[in-house]
Amino acid sequence: MNKVLLSAAALALGALLVWVLWFWEPQPAAPSAGSGAHQPLAMAQPPRGGDFVLDAWQGPVDTRDLRGSVVLIYFGYTSCPDICPTNLAFIANALKELDAADLDRVRILFVGVDPQRDTLERLKEYTGYFHPNVLGVTGTPAALAAVAGLYGAAYRRVEQGDSALGYVVDHSAFTYVVGPDGKLARTLDHATPPGQIAVAIRAALHPAGPAGG
Repeated sequence: MNKVLLSAAALALGALLVWVLWFWEPQPAAPSAGSGAHQPLAMAQPPRGGDFVLDAWQGPVDTRDLRGSVVLIYFGYTSCPDICPTNLAFIANALKELDAADLDRVRILFVGVDPQRDTLERLKEYTGYFHPNVLGVTGTPAALAAVAGLYGAAYRRVEQGDSALGYVVDHSAFTYVVGPDGKLARTLDHATPPGQIAVAIRAALHPAGPAGG
């Protein structure tokens, strides 16, 4: 039954993302108190950044091997109904604004914080909806907690007995921009517009030149 539900959710997500990525012109929106919308958690602590190794479908990913590239790091989970698809779609749209040379030096790591369901194969399928430069990574609960601690990311499992999936994962929704030197360059808020993300990427790639936009 769970496989059927997950397959149906994947089909619905795919249809939504086709519209988001190709037809939606996103605008930043302020959260509406009392609206009932799913809201991200606050940051657990100030991020300091740092290297880590997590697993992807093709093998371990060591951020030290990504020197020379700008790396965007985002913590979420593949069953997320709204926050993760929004941020990943905004990032994917930002990548469309980069020229080929800059795009070749950008990688996005989607850190799956729901290891029970975020299998390597599921992460590969999910991130594939957004952009080839997005790679899903995960690890043991202890490894994920250690990486989250480096970046101040917060997440918690919330049981929902009336839900078909059984639980959700509340999480913070910041995007961490790591420069080519491996140091944390900037932290972007939830739903930062694609144009601003593109500017942040260019600024990290070309710190001595104009950020552009």
